[in-house]
Amino acid sequence: MTSPDLLLAALFFAVAVLYSSVGHAGASGYIASMALLGFAPEQVRPTALALNLLVGGIGLYRWWRGGHVRWRNVLPFVLASAPAAFFSAQIKLPKESYSLLLGIVLLVAAIGVFRHASRAESEDAAAQGRNVPWLAGLLVGAAIGTLSGLTGTGGAIFLTPLLLFAHWMPTREASGTSVAFVWINSLTGLAGLLHSGQSLPAMLPWWLGVVAIGALIGTQMGLKWLPVRGLRYALCAVLLIASGKLLLA
Repeated sequence: MTSPDLLLAALFFAVAVLYSSVGHAGASGYIASMALLGFAPEQVRPTALALNLLVGGIGLYRWWRGGHVRWRNVLPFVLASAPAAFFSAQIKLPKESYSLLLGIVLLVAAIGVFRHASRAESEDAAAQGRNVPWLAGLLVGAAIGTLSGLTGTGGAIFLTPLLLFAHWMPTREASGTSVAFVWINSLTGLAGLLHSGQSLPAMLPWWLGVVAIGALIGTQMGLKWLPVRGLRYALCAVLLIASGKLLLA
C-alpha cells in the first residue's frame, strides 16, 4: 500500500464519519478525495457508489433500528429515483454541464440549514408524524435520482435539506429517510455503471473496511451523541464540502 493509498483511506474514513452522522453515505466527499489525489476518472463514480453502498447499508440498519426510518415516507422517493438513477448513471456528461448549478444549489441549502439550526427543536416538534405527499415525493425522487446517477452520488445531499425546508419530517427522521434513499440509489446507480462497462479498483476491499469503521462511529454520533441542533450544523458542513467540491473541482 503506497502513501497516496493511505492518505486516500484516511480521507475516506473522515468522510464516512462526518457524512454518516447525518444520514448520508459520503459519495460527494469520496469523489472530492479521489479528484484531489488524481484518481482515474473512469473509476471515480463506481468507487464512490460502492463505498456509498456499504456506508449507506450500515447507516440504514442503524437508523432503522433507532426508529427513524418510516417506509411510508421513503417509498414515494425511491419508486421514482431508482429507475432514474439506473438510466442516468449510463449517461456521460462533461462535468461543467452540472457542477456550477448544483454547487450553487448546495451552497444556498447550506446557508438555509445554518440559519434554521437555532430553531431545530421547534421545527422538529411541528413536523412530527407528517406524511410525504405521494405526487410531490415521486417528482422529487425522479429529479434527485437523475442527479444521483449523473453525478455518482447517492442523492442525500439534495434530499435531506429539502425534507427539512418542506417541514415533512423532523431532523433524525430526515436522516433516516435519506440513508434509505441513498442505499437504494447507490445500488441502482452502481448497477447502471457496471452495466455500461466501468470497473472497480483493486484497492476497494481495503477502502470498504475503512469506511465501515467510519460509518459505525458516525451513525453513533448521529443517533446518540449529537443534539438535533448539532446534527443540523453537521449537515451544513456536509453541504458546504459537497458545494465546494462541485464549484472548485
